Parts: sequence; C-alpha cells; structure tokens
Amino acid sequence: MPLSPEQAAEIEEQRRHSQATLRAVSPGMESHLYTAYPVLDHGFVRVIDYMGDDAAICQAARVSYGKGTKSVQNDEGLIRYLMRHWHSTPFEMCEIKLHVKLPVFVARQWIRHRTANVNEYSARYSILDREFYIPAEDALAAQSVVNNQGRGAALSGEEAERVLRYLRDDASRCYDHYEEMISDEGQQGLARELARMNLPANIYTQWYWKVDLHNLLHFLRLRADSHAQYEIRVYAEEMCKIVSDWVPFAYSAFEDYRMGGATLSSKALSCIRRMLVGETVTQESSGMSKGEWREFEAVIGK
Repeated sequence: MPLSPEQAAEIEEQRRHSQATLRAVSPGMESHLYTAYPVLDHGFVRVIDYMGDDAAICQAARVSYGKGTKSVQNDEGLIRYLMRHWHSTPFEMCEIKLHVKLPVFVARQWIRHRTANVNEYSARYSILDREFYIPAEDALAAQSVVNNQGRGAALSGEEAERVLRYLRDDASRCYDHYEEMISDEGQQGLARELARMNLPANIYTQWYWKVDLHNLLHFLRLRADSHAQYEIRVYAEEMCKIVSDWVPFAYSAFEDYRMGGATLSSKALSCIRRMLVGETVTQESSGMSKGEWREFEAVIGK
C-alpha cells in the first residue's frame, strides 16, 4: 500500500486543522495539501508545503510591493515573456516541498538533478519495509536495438512470466536474508547500515524533496518527456498536474515554450528560411549531420 496506516492517520489529522495566514496562497495548491497521489505499485507523491504563486513570479520580476495595479492579463503576459526569454530568477521565488515514495533505482536517476534539498529515509537507523516495485506485464520490454538507453518491444508469454518470477523471487529472498541478518536469534545481529547492502534496487525508499519552480520545471521538461524512462516519467506526470493547479499561468507558458516548443540551431533556422523561399534543402546541403537532420525533420513534421 502507498501509505502506511500511521502516515494516513497523521495526514488525516493534519487535514482537520487549518490556520489563517497573511501569506500569499494558491487555491489550486491548497486543494493538494496532505493528499498522497499513488504512483506505480507502492509509490506516491504528496505536497508538504509550498511558497508563492503566479503573482509572486510577477512581483519578483517587477520588484514591487503587493500586486499593484497590474491586471491578470498583464500578469499572464509577463510570465509568458519571462518564459519565452529564459528569465529564470523570478521563477526561483516559488518553492515546493514534496514527500515522495519511490524505488531506489528511480531515486538514483532523480538525484542527478542536484538543484534541490533532499532528506531521505535512513536505512542506517530504520528498517526498510518489504515493498518492491514489480512492473506490470505491459511495462516489461526488451532492450532497444537502436537506443542503448531505451526499450524495445514488450515481452510477452512465458518470457514475461519468467522475468516477473525472477523479480519477485529475488526481491523476496534478499529481504528474507536482510531480516535474518538484523535479527539473528540469540545474537546481536548485523548493523542495519551493513545489512541493507544486499537489498535490491527495486525496494522502495522515501524522501522529502524541496525545489524552486525554475528547477522543478527543468526536471519536468526532462522527466515528463515521452523519451524518459517510464518509472520516473509517471512521477513527473503526477507532479505536472499539481504544478498546473499551483501556478496555472507559469505552467501554461511552460507547456507552450518548453514542452510543446523546440529549440533550433542557426543551421536549422537557415534551412527553414531557404525552404520558405521555395528552395529544396537536403541533409547534404543543410550543413547538418544525419542525426541533426533526423531531429530537424521530426520538428518540422517532414
């Protein structure tokens, strides 16, 4: 289960109490507080706290006191301008703190984004739960033959059953040994910080992850992309829903300019200009490599 009974009881207790505040609040984000959204088989994402909203981005950009006399339309236009011209500092004025439960191998990908504050559940002091990520059968895929970092066709039938059996059996066996090592009958038992080293990478861990909006959007641009690994992408997709309610103007601009837009090289722009005046441009005459040309064709839908 994503939440333990103790965590669920604690969250329910927190939800029952509210306090008046003079700070800026985002109604969309308020609805997400203390709610754990399931991800994968045992994981979740939930908002612990946040700071700022769309207005805070504009306030920082204008360096003004309060909202002033600017209209909502002006705020949206300013945010789009900031996003369009890569002005990152105003977006850093908003922050979010998340509680995330995720498999260790996903956490090791996630932690490569070194622009956040992280505090992880300690297996030196506490005993990890017997919870492992076991993929659904349709998420089992062979290694891609064209991309060393990607997946190919899905496994099926006996091959898929064999892989799932290995994953379940190996995880269970490792955890059995982990339990035995830390609680040997009649003996002191191995230190938890040593016993944990035989646990598989699909065991679940938890952490608090605090990040500003600028760096969060960079994370989402990479990890919510269709080319990202599925197991981290589903976390990013859940976070996108939260961010879209928290800062709707900023997220709309992010979708438009980052997720839905494209960055073109000077050579690519030159090719487009030549095409617009009727010139036939090929890879050989473009000045681009074959890889660049394939990506260029994908962008212009050729």
